[in-house]
Amino acid sequence: MRTFGLAAVLLAAVLGSSCSDADARATPPQAASGNGSPYVLQGTQVWEVPDPVSGRDYEVFVSLPASYATSPDRRYPVLYVTDADYAFPIIRQIARRVNLNEPMVEEFILVGLSYSRGDSPIASRNRDYTPTPNGPRNASSMVHGEGPAYQIYLKTRAIPFIEDRFRADPTRRVLLGHSYGGLLGAQIMFTDPGLFQAYVLGSPSFWFDRRHIMTMEADYARTHRDLPADVFMYIGAWEVPGGDSRNAPVDMVGDLRTMERVLTSRAYPGLRVRSTVLEDEDHLTVAPVGFTRALMAVLPARP
Repeated sequence: MRTFGLAAVLLAAVLGSSCSDADARATPPQAASGNGSPYVLQGTQVWEVPDPVSGRDYEVFVSLPASYATSPDRRYPVLYVTDADYAFPIIRQIARRVNLNEPMVEEFILVGLSYSRGDSPIASRNRDYTPTPNGPRNASSMVHGEGPAYQIYLKTRAIPFIEDRFRADPTRRVLLGHSYGGLLGAQIMFTDPGLFQAYVLGSPSFWFDRRHIMTMEADYARTHRDLPADVFMYIGAWEVPGGDSRNAPVDMVGDLRTMERVLTSRAYPGLRVRSTVLEDEDHLTVAPVGFTRALMAVLPARP
């Protein structure tokens, strides 16, 4: 099992440290370890799923739903999340908390897509989550633009690994990405939309390379009459230039609204697109709230 020391601290800060009676009933007591041992995220798995093409070693984190062991004939939707080192433990706990009193989110298999081993998170995501080599000036020394190669890795290695090993429903894959992860989601959606059934584009970096993603959208529209996807986008209201010290250097809110307007104008029969602008949130603070809204939007509990 992988340890998540920093993630545990972040979770405590985001979700609070108080414990209700319902929390206590839902969370079994942990065996005491003590003596400064790392905090272990109980009930999770870490698997090595290397990429034979690039030669890079990747890991996937897996959390199975509570009913998995007692429902052997049931298949589950799978939510794949980028930037797993921070997003995986947060989403896992959010999914549990929102269902404490009554089902709000359908049970799902959670899969965290981690960074390549030996690379820093910044280097890994800059390379794997972007569609062109034209990165921003402040990161010009880093490699960008290998998003298409990483997309092939997901399709040919990571997803088949999960669906061969676990009772995953291949018709109900969800991809959730934040920032560059949201950009990666849009790239996949405009090149191989059937790879996932739903796409959560959180605070997506549509500004990248002079809004190259809009060119990808236009290229797709010229050759397709449908875009079969359930799309949910979220962003913080402060992700705009000026107005607050936690602002963004570009109008990310405007970019998101433009993307939604363009997609809606295409009138694709199989497309559902929604978005929300979350007040008093910036590019960093919006993630936990955006994750919560996303789960309830694309994986609502079934009657």
